Amino acid sequence: MESKLALHGGKPVRQSLLPYGRQWIDEEDIAAVVAVLRSDWLTTGPMVTRLEQAFAGMVGTREAVVVSSGTAALHAAMYALDIGPGDEVIVPAMTFAATANCVVFQGGRPVFADVDPETLLLTPEQAEARISPRTKAIIAVDYAGQACDYDALQAIADRHGVPLVADACHALGGRYKGRPVGSLAVLNTFSLHPVKHITSGEGGVITTSDATLAARMRRFRNHGITTDHHQRATAGSWFYEMVDLGYNYRLTDLQCALALSQLRKLPTWVERRQAIARRYDTAFASLPAIQPLRVRPEVSHAYHLYVIRLDLSQLKGTRAEIFAALRAEGIGVNVHYIPVHLHPYYRQHFATRPGMCPVAEAAYEQILSLPLFPRMQEREIDEVIAAVTKVVQAYGV
Repeated sequence: MESKLALHGGKPVRQSLLPYGRQWIDEEDIAAVVAVLRSDWLTTGPMVTRLEQAFAGMVGTREAVVVSSGTAALHAAMYALDIGPGDEVIVPAMTFAATANCVVFQGGRPVFADVDPETLLLTPEQAEARISPRTKAIIAVDYAGQACDYDALQAIADRHGVPLVADACHALGGRYKGRPVGSLAVLNTFSLHPVKHITSGEGGVITTSDATLAARMRRFRNHGITTDHHQRATAGSWFYEMVDLGYNYRLTDLQCALALSQLRKLPTWVERRQAIARRYDTAFASLPAIQPLRVRPEVSHAYHLYVIRLDLSQLKGTRAEIFAALRAEGIGVNVHYIPVHLHPYYRQHFATRPGMCPVAEAAYEQILSLPLFPRMQEREIDEVIAAVTKVVQAYGV
């Protein structure tokens, strides 16, 4: 392999860019969507209930509520818990903006907590330290696909009388102490975006065993109206009432059919993600400048992302330079995430600032997400490993 970096005129490892994530749509998925196109119901029809029942069965809860996106799932969860003006919700700093935005949508205030330096997960100690008389919920984020320490977080939530919510958008198919992700908190939210474990194009799900909360979220996704069109058609009635202010967060039958078809493949796809991660673990063990995030022994990691930390003390370049060099080699690395409290919106409207969450802020300067998705070929895994090795050795001190 040529040692001269593509960034400096050398031959790249790949000629085309390998993305960090990619959906896998097969003929079975296409047939499922076509069958709905040929049916009487394109939205608010029977596929919605079928997906909800299958999803709840997969994660081991009594209820699942499907909505139009992972963000809508988080918003519905905050609505179900009656988060409102003046309420605080504890949120880890290392997450996508939607985790905090859903609190703001309801007029609440996200309170940012720092994360564990080895896993980048919300620490129980940081969560408890942020609790105040105004705290109304804690949102734990299963960053990259690894479940948080839910027993410890639930004990804190119980001690202070606040509900625990799981932002499990990265972790569908994962487990914690043998229990499925999706059954670990009072409300558990998922995303069905194309880069996630399964997709409906766009979509989201909330799982719970609380029937009252589930009913509240079903109204919320349908303008705050008590029944949907399919329910009224089945009952032979036209009558409906709007009992609260909701949103149009419905998921179509087309999307539900796609997600239901994909859900059947989830166990195999998670196993493939884990196998790719093991290959990366083995390959990078000999590169001291590369530090994969630690996986705790009590979890089965679902690997939405494979995140590495760069030990910049052993490299001559910055994370930005390593990022650019890997992209030039044809490896579509990404960064997940800018800590939410550093975004201009939060700094302007909530007076957040650098230094509030030092562990998350330091990690942000070092992390990269490598390509990982079930349809990756062995050759493509080899190319990622070769490119990372090439770049790290070129920038080694």
